[in-house]
Amino acid sequence: MLQEVLNGLMSRYQERVPDVSAVIAAMVSKGLIGKADDIENDHIAFRTMGVPQLGVQSLEKIFLHYGYTKMDHYYFASKKLDAWWYAPPLPKYPRIFISELRVKDLSQAAQDIIISYTDEVKVDPVTLLDLDDSKAVDTFLHSGLWRTPTLADFQTLAAESEYAAWVIYNRYYLNHFTVSVHNLPAGYNTIAEFNQFLEQNGFILNDAGGKIKTSPDGKLLQSATVAGMIPATFAGGDTIKIAGSYVEFAERKVLPEFADLPATAIRREHRREGFEAGNADKIFESTYSTQTKKSS
Repeated sequence: MLQEVLNGLMSRYQERVPDVSAVIAAMVSKGLIGKADDIENDHIAFRTMGVPQLGVQSLEKIFLHYGYTKMDHYYFASKKLDAWWYAPPLPKYPRIFISELRVKDLSQAAQDIIISYTDEVKVDPVTLLDLDDSKAVDTFLHSGLWRTPTLADFQTLAAESEYAAWVIYNRYYLNHFTVSVHNLPAGYNTIAEFNQFLEQNGFILNDAGGKIKTSPDGKLLQSATVAGMIPATFAGGDTIKIAGSYVEFAERKVLPEFADLPATAIRREHRREGFEAGNADKIFESTYSTQTKKSS
């Protein structure tokens, strides 16, 4: 069931985010992988609204049901976000990162707009799902939870929180998936080398805080493409281009206690685990106008 849900998420994400197929095609062309399934997906991420009947406490029920374990909490003060990551039941599955907007930390005007939409959801919708029905879960994750927003509401929210604007339009749409670069062939298995490969192939990288986001311990390095701009139709028929989703890349270095292991023996459990708030804070900006203006 979990694999079916993940397949559904990835197939729609790939259809909607041209960079996904383009990155995969470039990797296949260079011989880094034979096919898309050869990529180890480090993690996938979702964005949510922090209101009582939605947010992390609702969405996480799906993944906890499929055997995920809730791990560390992260707080992003400037972006008014909370987030948690979830460890998969087996190493073959991606980690999951779910963030939520601290709606009550926004201005009253922004709160009123958000609540006018989220109040259409009267009860936690996940409680109404049969979590053993993977097709029902897949459909839910790609369905609108509230009415299509107006362009005016979207723009008002974007002026205060680009995260809020992204969620009010995209709902639970998959925000990104992440290529594990450390398992790629030598010459491409570090973020620095892989970023060079990406830029040589014409991909635009998020440079908020630098193109390589590095944890204080130096063991987790991340980068991301800038979200492509996609046409969005709002209530009343207004159509503009807004930020869609993006692709992330992660390099997890081997922990010191396993440094003597031969390369062929290194598994996921031997590498740096978890996430880093400082890195994630800048990765969020892949959908922000300071970055997307480079691709529009």
